[in-house]
Amino acid sequence: MIASDSARVLFVHVQKTGGSSVDLVLRELLPDCYPVQGLRGGRHATWSAAALARPELGDYFTFGFVRNPWARMYSWYLMVERRGRAAQRSENLRAARAVARNPFYRGVLEHLPTFESFVLEGPERFRRLRLPQLAYLEQRDRGADHVGRTEHFAHDLAEVLDRLSLGPYEPVPHANATPRATPTAYRDAYTAEMREIVGRNFARDIEAFGYDF
Repeated sequence: MIASDSARVLFVHVQKTGGSSVDLVLRELLPDCYPVQGLRGGRHATWSAAALARPELGDYFTFGFVRNPWARMYSWYLMVERRGRAAQRSENLRAARAVARNPFYRGVLEHLPTFESFVLEGPERFRRLRLPQLAYLEQRDRGADHVGRTEHFAHDLAEVLDRLSLGPYEPVPHANATPRATPTAYRDAYTAEMREIVGRNFARDIEAFGYDF
């Protein structure tokens, strides 16, 4: 989560929705951007947590992105798997330190070694794996001012930049992209039970944005 006081804007970073790319763009266009510190959830804190800790942020133009829940879960698992493999390489001390410091990474790698276990058992272990994306983008009786979709990321980010009078930005970066997480690759990774679990956990997102498997 980052904010700019000069532009009065708050970006809520929902995991695995292109947030690292948004960070890069905003930091370049708004030099006073800063990470909102001290929040539960860290860089992936909810808007309500930010508004509670820093009431003035509750009135900033607030935006974030969401993603097809089934594709998002698959991309999330692949990311952790990739970092776990990197951490095992003796020369990659940076990756090893990142995994060692992150309880989520460690927990997934130790207890949820397959995508099936990540989907079926992960939500009981980690709240973030069952928390609807919309829950990050609301506070009290308000929703975020703009919710973009990862599926048409460049277009929706351009709308935000236009609203902030920051003009076009090209090319749009793709930071922290997950290899193999192509738009439809996730479908073959799901069983019927896994598909139903994700559909139940993220029913709010599916209904609000018309997502389907």
